[in-house]
Amino acid sequence: MVQVDITVALIAAAGSAVGTFGGIVTNTKLTNFKIQKLEDEVRKHNSLIDRTYKLEAAKEVVEEQMKVVNHRISDLEKKEETK
Repeated sequence: MVQVDITVALIAAAGSAVGTFGGIVTNTKLTNFKIQKLEDEVRKHNSLIDRTYKLEAAKEVVEEQMKVVNHRISDLEKKEETK
């Protein structure tokens, strides 16, 4: 009778160990999957920030060029008026 009890206890312990290990593996896979998805979202966000920064820099250059062009047009108009 004692051997049967020990055998049942060992089988139960082995089942618990397998179940626990399986749960840990599944949880680890799920966590890694979620981390990968978050990393992908961060990459997309950083790419958007980089593109926005480049657009802002280009906008400043264009605005400065427009000021120069407008100034040159004003000068030409004044020159034309004096003729």
